[in-house]
Order: sequence, then C-alpha cells, then structure tokens
Amino acid sequence: MATFVDRYPDEAKVVQASLAVAFIALGIGAFFGLIQALHRTNIIRIISSVDYYTVLTGHGVLLALVFTIFFLVGLFTWAVTRSLERPLPDIRLTWAWFGLMTTGATITAVTILAGLFPDIPMSADVLYTFYAPLQAHPAFYIGLAMFIIGTWMAGADWFLAYREWRSENPDERIPLQTFMVLTTMIMWYISTLGVAVSVVFFLIPWSMGLVDSVNPLLTRTLFWYFGHPVVYFWLMPAYLMWYTVLPKLSGGRLFSDPLARVVFVLFLLLSTPVGIHHQYLDPGIAEGFKFIAMTNTMFLLLPSLLTAFTVVASMEHGARQRGGEGYLGWLGTLPWRDPAFTGMALAGLMFAAGGFSGMINAGMNINYLIHNTIWVPGHFHMTVGTAVALTMMAGTYWLLPQITGKKVYSRPIGLLQVVMWFVGMVFMSNAMHRGGLLGIPRRTAEPQYTNFDFVTAIGSIWEIRVQIALGGTLLFISVVLFLFNVAATWADDRSETPVDDYLPEPLSDASGSPVILDNLALWTGIAVVLVILAYTLPLASIIGDAGIFGSSPVFPASISLDAVVNTITGVIN
Repeated sequence: MATFVDRYPDEAKVVQASLAVAFIALGIGAFFGLIQALHRTNIIRIISSVDYYTVLTGHGVLLALVFTIFFLVGLFTWAVTRSLERPLPDIRLTWAWFGLMTTGATITAVTILAGLFPDIPMSADVLYTFYAPLQAHPAFYIGLAMFIIGTWMAGADWFLAYREWRSENPDERIPLQTFMVLTTMIMWYISTLGVAVSVVFFLIPWSMGLVDSVNPLLTRTLFWYFGHPVVYFWLMPAYLMWYTVLPKLSGGRLFSDPLARVVFVLFLLLSTPVGIHHQYLDPGIAEGFKFIAMTNTMFLLLPSLLTAFTVVASMEHGARQRGGEGYLGWLGTLPWRDPAFTGMALAGLMFAAGGFSGMINAGMNINYLIHNTIWVPGHFHMTVGTAVALTMMAGTYWLLPQITGKKVYSRPIGLLQVVMWFVGMVFMSNAMHRGGLLGIPRRTAEPQYTNFDFVTAIGSIWEIRVQIALGGTLLFISVVLFLFNVAATWADDRSETPVDDYLPEPLSDASGSPVILDNLALWTGIAVVLVILAYTLPLASIIGDAGIFGSSPVFPASISLDAVVNTITGVIN
C-alpha cells in the first residue's frame, strides 16, 4: 500500500527535516528542563544560579518555540498536501522557508547557549518572555525575526496550494485539515504583527545601541498581544490530530465536521484580543481594559468545551463500533495499547485539568493570588507541556511511518514513554500548583529564603520539591525513550504496509454546515476588527503616557549616530 512518502516524496522530505529539527530542540530543551527542576528544588546543582537563567531561556525558547513550531510546519505540510491530494506548488519555496526558519532558530539558540561561556561576548538571558527592560544580544532578536518570517513564508506556501486547488474545485468545501491549517495561519499572521513590531522597531535598534531606551510597557504589551495567541498556535496542531486522527485510532469517525470548523473559526476570532489578561498587575494599563480582556478570555471556554464534546463523542462512537457497551464500559474497549491513541487521550485529559487552572489565571481578582508564582508554569506545563507536547510525540508514532515508509520500532516502548510523560507531569504540575498557592515564586534560581518558611496545609515544602524533581526526571527519561524510538524507526528498513493512513469521513460531514464557515475573508475581517477594538485605546494610552521610546527623564530616548557608525565599523572589521 502506497504511503505519503510514496505519493509525495518531496513533501515527505520536508516533513522529515522539520520533525528532525523539532526533535533536536526537544532533546536539548528537555535536558535543560531537568537541570532546572533539580536546581531550583535544591536536589542537585551542577550549574551556578547565574547560568540558571541562561538554561531557563534555552528551555523556554527551544521547547515553546522551536520544537512546537517546527513540528507544526511539518504536520501542516503533511495535512495540506494529503487533504488537497496534490503536491505543493513550488518545492523550492518550501525548502526556502524551512531554510530560513532553521537559520533563524540556530542563530537564536547559539546566542542563548553563548551565555554559558563567559569568553563569548554574547548572551540572551531574557527568559522566554523576551521584552524590555531585559536586553539580549542583537543576534537573538535577529534570529527570532528570521524564524517568524520563515513561518509567514510557510503559510504563503500553503495558501498558494489552496489557491491552486480552489481554481480547479470552485464549488467544493475546503477539506477539513486544510481549513484547520488556513484558519490557524490567519490567526498567526494577525498575532505575530505585535511581536514583529516589537522586535524589529524597538528591541533590535535598542540592543544595537541605535536608540538609548524603549518603552518597557509598550514592548511588554506587544509581546503579550502575540504571547497568548501563540498558545493556540501550539494547540491547534494538537486539535487537528484530535479531530482527524484520534477518532480513526479509536475505531470510528469524527462526530461532526461542522463543529470542528466552528471551533477553529472561534479560535481565529477570540485568541488575539485577550493578551492583556497577562498584564493584570501592570500599573500602566487601566483596570477597564483589563476587565474587557478578562471578559474576552472567558469566551475562549466555548471552543474548548465544544472540542471536549466532539472529541469524546468521536471516541465513544469508535469504542461502540469495537463492541463497547454501557455508560462507561465503552472506555475499556478503546485501543489503550496503541501509544498514538493513549498519548493523545492522556494529553486531552491533562488539557481538561489545565483548563480549570487556566480559569484561575484568567480571573482578575483571583489571579493576584498566583501571579508570578510557580502555579503559572504548573499551568502551562499541563497545557503546552502535555496537551501539545504529548500529542505531538504520540502523533509521531502514527505520522512517522507515513513519511518514512517504516514501522514504529517499538510500540511497547512508545506506550511506556507516553504513560511516563503523563505520570511525570502529574507529579510536577500538581506540586507546582500547590507551591504557587503558597507563594513560591517562578523565574528564580533561588526560591528558598533565609529566615522564612512557606507554610503548607498538607505535606511539606520538601515533599513539593521532591515531586517537582521526580516529575522532571520522569519527563526527561520519557524524552530519551521517545528520541530513541524515533531514531531506531528512522534507521530501520522500509515496510510495505507501515501504517494504515486512511482517515474516514466524519459522521456529519461538511455538507451539513453553512457555507459561510468557509468564507475565510469574512472571518479574517472580523478578527482584525476585534483586535483593533481591543488594543487601540490601551496602546494609545501607553504611548501617550511615556512615548513610543519612553519619555521618562530616567530613560531618555535619542538616536545615536555614533552607535550607527560603530556598528557598521564593527561589521566591516
């Protein structure tokens, strides 16, 4: 049976290359995560607390940006090519965006890692949330800019493929997987404008000494304009697999194509105008703007609840097709020995728990209790760290045979790996949430204070630290098992039938949904209007208070021609 690699060999090579970069970043980032977990819990310290922040930056950037987005572009290339049933328009464009993304990610990573070597005159200890007043070497920001432009080119590649398909199929509904890719990329284009403006017009000139200062609140707001929708940019590839692959693995079909389209449209409309909810404690933003952001954020519960219903209904349908009976008895007939299914199912379960803790983050008053505590990384390790990362790893066990023509090396190792990740995250995220309620801070190498004890109602601080260290260790071992399984699969011989890659049609197909759902121009226009309504007044207020580059006497803004000359001279020499 012909697989994806046989039908589209050029596109399969791009997907392979994208996943390879993603998994290299995963391995390095996971090692950094282990160092962090052991260091801040005071279990084992192999680096100085100064270097901890370099490791933290590397962990966040490599996992939250490089791993997730390179996996995304690989998955989306597969999804567009497969669902449109045609190769991409120009494989040279495809390799161009891959090359630009890889170059940008490499420059950024090298800049971060250079911080571990005092003799190298560059560093980027700015954490994942890279905004002023922390400053990185210019190469860090330049690499990020190249990386983002590469993703824009990737989106253009997929839109060109869709345009060619549409010219030949003017009356057809957009195939579901392509619809998911296109709506995700429209959201990405809108949301990355903020971070692009921040990096290109403020952070790069500032880091090069071309301007003396920037407005920290403005760069922070522009980052969070991007920083919340990027969460959904990570999540929507997981949704794509939950909606289109998980039902098939369950033994059935997707419950509703129309509901899936509605969910992706809602994410396009609602994900960007909510970033200010990350800034509840920023004094330069009026409370009214924060309240509006909180209200908008609560609307995002709707697509998540629709997803929970649709995906679980699809799984139940598959289970009953396999002979499952009773109110809950059908759960036992699901293919729990399949690492792809089990990993995705456990990821969805963890995402539900993360949704509940996310409601705490979103509420203004109760957010004050956990703001900048270890609760916050506990939350996003359940969402991005499990709902996304575990789904991507589990999905690899189904996707990798299609792009290589080789069977997974060991399904038992894969099953052990996904279960170990889930168990490790249960330990770590549980302890982080409890520690956050006690006020234990995040983003610090030294959460222990002299002559101060955190008081627990149940257990002890030592027990919380041990749980974090144990969870982090299990997660790292899980990544090692995953990378070994992937490498062994890649090194194996071709198989005639590596995997059944057929995806059945939904129970309720696209013909049962309004055609207006496929009107991408309409939803793009509405999304832009919502962003303008949400951000025009806050940004105007921030700039009016302190100027574009900051008008405070302490932070004077001026353009230095000497800095320009010195920079050019340094490049020439």
